[in-house]
Formats: sequence, C-alpha cells, structure tokens
Amino acid sequence: FDCPFCRTRYPGNDADALAMTQTRVSTKDPVAINHFGECCCLGTNGQQKDVPRAITLWTKAAELGSIKALFNLGIRYENGDGVEQDKAKAVQFYKKA
Repeated sequence: FDCPFCRTRYPGNDADALAMTQTRVSTKDPVAINHFGECCCLGTNGQQKDVPRAITLWTKAAELGSIKALFNLGIRYENGDGVEQDKAKAVQFYKKA
C-alpha cells in the first residue's frame, strides 16, 4: 500500500520504512511521531522495544494534536506500562482523546 504521508509506495524493508517515518517526524508531523512511538513501544521497523521513549514520543505527538497519541498514553497510564500506574491520569488522557 502507499505511504499515508507522501503517497509513495511503502518500502518493503524496515530500514527504508524507518527512514520514511523519521523524515515525517523531523517535520513535527503528529501522526508520524505517534507512529514512531508505536514502533518504539512494540519494537517494530528496526527499533528496539523502548517504552519510555515511546511515552516521550506520544507526549510530543499529543501536544501537537494527535488523538491516537492521547489514547496510547491513556493505555500506558491505565496499565502502568512504562510509567507508574495512574488511573486518574489515564482517564484524563481518554477524555482528551
């Protein structure tokens, strides 16, 4: 399928996919920052699993208006995954999303 950002053919390998995503991250695209956070959280597209880095990326994406990033943060705070569990904070993120 095509890249949702630039409509070019999506690369068939992790290195090229990561480069494509990082290009969009450098332009402060909240969708790309959220996606990169998901890659860090799951350890996909050549990234090592790094939940704290994902939290940082999702926080930035949320500040830039990403609803999916707000939802991802809500999940992490609800479950205490990469952050101290805080159900009240999770609810705040869910409400914002």
